Amino acid sequence: MNTIRQIQALNKRELENVVPPSASWHTDYRDTAYVYIGGLSFDLTEGDIVTIFSQFGEPVWLKLARDKETGKSKGFAWLKYEDQRSTDLAVDNLGGVTILGRIVRVDHARYTKKNEDEDETEFDVAFEKPEQDKDSDRRHHRREHRKHRSKDKRLSDRPHKQINDELERSDEDPMKDYLAKEESKRHQKRRSRERRGSRERHRNRERAERHYADDEDERPSHTHRRHRSSRD
Repeated sequence: MNTIRQIQALNKRELENVVPPSASWHTDYRDTAYVYIGGLSFDLTEGDIVTIFSQFGEPVWLKLARDKETGKSKGFAWLKYEDQRSTDLAVDNLGGVTILGRIVRVDHARYTKKNEDEDETEFDVAFEKPEQDKDSDRRHHRREHRKHRSKDKRLSDRPHKQINDELERSDEDPMKDYLAKEESKRHQKRRSRERRGSRERHRNRERAERHYADDEDERPSHTHRRHRSSRD
C-alpha cells in the first residue's frame, strides 16, 4: 500500500508543479510496456481484467497468477499493452481504485519469466480488432494521453458518501484511514469554497441594494405645475 501512496504523491507533486510528460517519473519506464496489478479480487477472471484495463489501451498479454493445484487466482497479475504509453494511463487512473471491495495496486513492471521453458505466447490476449477500430483506439489514446495529466484522480470526483460506503465494506483495508482523510480534506475544501461563494454573493447583493438606495436619495424631486390658461 505504500506504493499506492508514493504514486499518488508523485502525481500530485507533478500536477502542482506542471511537470511536462517528458520530465515525468513515468519516463523511467519507457523501456517496458508491462504493468503489475496487485490486490485483485479472487473472483476476477482474465477476461474481467482485460475489460477493465482496455479503458486505457489495448492489452496484448496477460498472466494472472493461479495456484498450480487448485487453479484459483492468487490476486495479482502482469499485463502488457500494445502501446507503452498506455501504462502511464493505467498506473495513474487505476492505481488505488476499489474493484469488488478491494483496493487495486497498479505499477510499472519489467516482467521476467520464472521458468526457462515457460511459453509466453500462452498468455497472449486472444482477440483481434479490425484495423479501423485500432486506428480509432490510437486516436482516442492520444487524446487521453494529452489530457490525463491535467485531470484529478477519479476518486476525487466521487461523492463523499460513496467513498465512505466503500471503506466501510473493507474494515481491514490498510488504505482506509488514508483515503478517508484525503476525502475529508477534499470535502472540507469544497464546503469552504461554497461558503466563500455564498458570502461573496451576499455582499454583492448588499452593495447593489445600497447603491440603488443612494440613487433614489440623490434623484431630484420634480414639482409639476399646471399652466394657467390665457383666459385666467
